[in-house]
Amino acid sequence: MKYFDEMKRTMEWVAQQEKTIFVGQAVGVPGTFMFNTIKDTPDEKRLELPVCESFQMQMTVGMAFSGFLPISIYPRLNFLMLAMGDMSNIVDKMPEIYSQKYPKVIIRSAVGPDSPVHPGHQHIGDFTEGFRKLFKNIEVIKLENPEDIFPAYQMALDPKNNKSYLMIEVGNYYQQK
Repeated sequence: MKYFDEMKRTMEWVAQQEKTIFVGQAVGVPGTFMFNTIKDTPDEKRLELPVCESFQMQMTVGMAFSGFLPISIYPRLNFLMLAMGDMSNIVDKMPEIYSQKYPKVIIRSAVGPDSPVHPGHQHIGDFTEGFRKLFKNIEVIKLENPEDIFPAYQMALDPKNNKSYLMIEVGNYYQQK
């Protein structure tokens, strides 16, 4: 199995799950390497947003509290950093703020690919270890191998599992693995 194919298959499965919705940049229209993994999912499962990272995270939290299971897509970890205040002060703290069951979110991001064309250093940062150290309640999973992708999303979407997740892809693997 190839990395891209497994990511696409998994996203199509995610789209079939009740209450899931993809939100973010280039989820409704082409524009990033991640779009092709969800382009065949139903339009009603994709909500295109403008480039406004902090607002996107706040909207993601609001959608979760409204009964959705949002998969919030940030194509590059470098730009996910712009939503860090909302992630660290809201998403990561929900288990400590709410005594009853709290909603979860899944954040999908990537170490951007640097080939065949190098997009600039502001697009290829890998902050996986920093995120792991920063978050107490958000599970950070780096998807290194194709065979890890589907089980990671199965675990994240399991209704008995109440954790939020940051799923980190490696953009170069779309071509290499």
